[in-house]
Amino acid sequence: MLDRLRHPLVAVGGALVLTVPFIVIFVTHGYHLDPAPPNANIAPGVAVVVGGLAILGAAFLLAWGAETAEKDVPSAFAIAVLAVLAVAPEYAVDALYAWQAGTDPGMSQAANLAVANMTGANRILIGIGWAGIALFTVYRAKRTGDSAVEHRSGFLADAVTLDREIATEIVFLLAATAVAFFVPLSGGIGIFDTVVLVGIYVAYLVIIIRDDVDHSEEHVGVPAYLQELPKIRRIAVVLFLFAFSGLLIFEAVHPFATGLEELGTALGIPEFFMIQWIAPLASEAPELVVVAYLVNKARSTAGFNALISSKLNQWTLLIGTLAVVYSIAAGQVSTLPFDAKQAAEIWITAAQSVFALALMANFEISAREAIALFVLFISQVLAEFYVIQTLSESAATNVSITILYAYTVVYIVLAAGLFVRRRGSVRELVDRTVTNARSAVGSGSGGAD
Repeated sequence: MLDRLRHPLVAVGGALVLTVPFIVIFVTHGYHLDPAPPNANIAPGVAVVVGGLAILGAAFLLAWGAETAEKDVPSAFAIAVLAVLAVAPEYAVDALYAWQAGTDPGMSQAANLAVANMTGANRILIGIGWAGIALFTVYRAKRTGDSAVEHRSGFLADAVTLDREIATEIVFLLAATAVAFFVPLSGGIGIFDTVVLVGIYVAYLVIIIRDDVDHSEEHVGVPAYLQELPKIRRIAVVLFLFAFSGLLIFEAVHPFATGLEELGTALGIPEFFMIQWIAPLASEAPELVVVAYLVNKARSTAGFNALISSKLNQWTLLIGTLAVVYSIAAGQVSTLPFDAKQAAEIWITAAQSVFALALMANFEISAREAIALFVLFISQVLAEFYVIQTLSESAATNVSITILYAYTVVYIVLAAGLFVRRRGSVRELVDRTVTNARSAVGSGSGGAD
């Protein structure tokens, strides 16, 4: 009996069971959080619970699908697909605001909300995601014996070491971040930005999809079981897991986020603040669950690869999506406009990204560095929240912009100092990426050693 309960399919069944309440309530019966149709609305708390359970179950299915896919495709490519599916809800939320702004030129606030939601999601991914997963990895290493964690003497000196093959992701994310610094200078997100940023992501995919499939890493549990299936059935199962979990996450995040927003409204939290921070926190939940799962299996390298890949596709495809959706809604090629506050939001988001990458430039991140990353993020959010709650709207906007610029400077100064100190590692990052690129296009003999 105990052996049956330990069967991998029991775990799959358990994950599917978590999704049932959401399917029954929101899909089968078409229930909504708003008052229409009559007698079909449900309490925000219920939406948060059933939506959260569905996201959790779908995240596990998505992680198992990605790990199983590593049998047939390069690991980095499988994780890139996982990252795109995990952040699909974020694309949907931003696309909605961009569409509203495009269909009604008078809705400038919708354009600002699209940018605010996008920058909030990106900063949450690093400030909470990267920092939190690094600390969780160090903590779990005491039980899992994760070889990627180096235990060092000193206060919070233990560090997560990263596989040097992650150099490609870091360099491409640096390139996308460099481009992002110039986006506000034109007063909006235009098609030119889309072409450049999407081009960066396509180039990245071309490199990683041509990598060799690595069979050296042994899997356990559900992925190990599914990888033993005949190839045709295995591929069919992977496609089902990707399609089912991706669609469910896409559908579940909206009521989950809306429920959180309504609960926040009841607590007196401003709408704009919730759109930037509460909604993205909900949409980032799937990928954080997936990465925590990988770390719990002592696969911290795959976990950080997923985090960086998520950041890369958000910082390229997501920004590009906004301009495309806005242009389609407007009926012509147009630039998604935003105000000075959102320009400052983009700059601080890019600066935070540079600082985070500077921390990882030497292929590791210590517990001390992770805490610094989190403290900088959370202190800025709390400072801005305090300003919003205590000052008038116009005064709060001016002070908020000042806070954003101040933190942008801090991030850039810290990043510059780290890059100078770690210039040898930066050269290695570039060299490895160039080698991998040459290998991908057939000009070299192989990837970096």
